[in-house]
Amino acid sequence: MILKSEIKKALEVQRKILLGNESYSGRSELANVQLSESHVLVVSGIRRCGKSTLLKMLIQQIDSKFVFLNFEDSRIFQFELQDFSKLDELVAEDVLYYFFDEIQNVENWEVYVRQLHERGKKVFITGSNASLLSKELGTRLTGRHINQELFPFSYSEFIAYSKLKNNLTSFEKYLKIGGFPEYIESENQEVLQNLMKDIVYRDIAVRYGIRNTKTLMDITLYLLSNVGKEITFNSLRKTFSVGSTNSVADYLKWLEDCYLLFFLDRFSWSSKSIAINPRKVYGIDTGLIQANSLSFSEDKGRLFENFIYLFLRQKQFTLFYFRENSECDFVVFEKKKCKMLIQVCEEIHLDNQDRETRGLLEAMNYFDLDEGFIVTKNQQDELRIDDKVIHLVPVIDWMENHF
Repeated sequence: MILKSEIKKALEVQRKILLGNESYSGRSELANVQLSESHVLVVSGIRRCGKSTLLKMLIQQIDSKFVFLNFEDSRIFQFELQDFSKLDELVAEDVLYYFFDEIQNVENWEVYVRQLHERGKKVFITGSNASLLSKELGTRLTGRHINQELFPFSYSEFIAYSKLKNNLTSFEKYLKIGGFPEYIESENQEVLQNLMKDIVYRDIAVRYGIRNTKTLMDITLYLLSNVGKEITFNSLRKTFSVGSTNSVADYLKWLEDCYLLFFLDRFSWSSKSIAINPRKVYGIDTGLIQANSLSFSEDKGRLFENFIYLFLRQKQFTLFYFRENSECDFVVFEKKKCKMLIQVCEEIHLDNQDRETRGLLEAMNYFDLDEGFIVTKNQQDELRIDDKVIHLVPVIDWMENHF
């Protein structure tokens, strides 16, 4: 429980900072987010990716009274459901817009948000735990909310923010630095190392009462060091001597809920097969991966693959990887139909051509597609094998002309 005077102080201080002269870099996601007249708007994403900034940019667009409250503020760490009544006492009745940042820190927050919605208020909330947000929203706000995910800067946002030309040199820099705004400014790896620790210790270990934090951290670092590779619950259980596969499954779910890691299923028409097959792991950001791993000094190919995964993930396609005799990196589904098959390779040459084309051709035959794509760093070509066509496409051209 919080004193009303502390809530008032937090409101005043946060509003002063919010209305300061700080300028914000535009984000393409802003075009997709509108202050709905009929739904609660929810933006979820990893810590420090720009959710608060997006929220502030939206506030600048309104011409009406509003409330802004960030629940990461240390003054209101102990904020509880009943404290919202004190907030009501501090807010004038004619205030129309409510903006809540990191609201998942307040247990049962959805009860109050529903009350605001029923009173005709316009509510916009952010959070950094996808599962907690979706669980509460599904319980109290079914059909009354619109979801939007926010990621660190995309490549196009990065070059706009950094005032760089759109070329291979800029792309290479993006693979190295990634898209977290604070790290782009400082290039101090401690920024991304501390971010990862905050997520593991604060958002997972503390929230879920994990005592063996060393094992949780070791698994996290291992996964960040092995993006693009297949993993299973059982292999991780054996490697890190975890008591049960259920514990490992929980760890991975929590890491994904916090947007630190993602896990890609192997394609199958059988949901049972999908559940038991190995999954491939990817990280939220190539800069964060490199800052928290020693394994990427030479292996840029897996970072390149991670980038392609994130690009496709943000397009909201349904994604799988394909493996029977050989592997195809990405099977892209749209409206329950295979839209595109993608292999990722920095450069095709005599030593790897057979390996890279074999898996892609196998997937093309499986899905009865006449063409497939190998996304490269800067190589353009076309391979015709039997009645199939494989397009080698430079990544910048692929992003601009195929989506």
